[in-house]
Amino acid sequence: MKKIGRLERPDNNGSARMFANPVLEKISRTHISVPIAMFLGLGTYSLYWGIATTTISFLGAIALLVGGFLTFTFVEYIMHRYLYHMEPDSKFKDKVQYSMHGVHHDYPKDKDRLAMPPFISAMYAVILYFVFDFIMGEYAFYFLPGFLVGYAGYLGVHYIVHAFQPPKNFLKVLWVNHAIHHYKDPDVAFGVSTPIWDYVFGTMPKK
Repeated sequence: MKKIGRLERPDNNGSARMFANPVLEKISRTHISVPIAMFLGLGTYSLYWGIATTTISFLGAIALLVGGFLTFTFVEYIMHRYLYHMEPDSKFKDKVQYSMHGVHHDYPKDKDRLAMPPFISAMYAVILYFVFDFIMGEYAFYFLPGFLVGYAGYLGVHYIVHAFQPPKNFLKVLWVNHAIHHYKDPDVAFGVSTPIWDYVFGTMPKK
């Protein structure tokens, strides 16, 4: 089993102290509702502004929204697989990898660290807007909400699979896959909000 965090205690219910400074430690934590509300609010405003200032067709707007959502699920998969689970073969990489994701594998039930702090989430949203605006102009007003809805959905799914028991329906696969990723094999099941890219790239858990 590849070592993801500094400890191999997947049943740990505690919480890591990331910073000696109490202020930094405090702002490194967030309730999951804060970034979700931020992303949904910014996405709603972007969509409103797009409707009010552009003449894109209804079908075109829907296509951009869906495209933004699917793009997020792909970015989620790629970042989880290649950035969050990069080989910590240097002290710098070890520090970065542990701070971004390894601590979550050591303390998977720490609900205060299931999302980035609000100021980092806000920075991500602003950067995404300027990147999308540079690439696609006014179409970004529709693409960005789809992307942010995907991000908010990912945060919500990630929270509930750690906080609640799996349901007895088709959504159970999300709980099962993430449990396998955390407690059995960290080299599979990188998709949290959807397993679609695990199917595409062959990283679904073996039955």
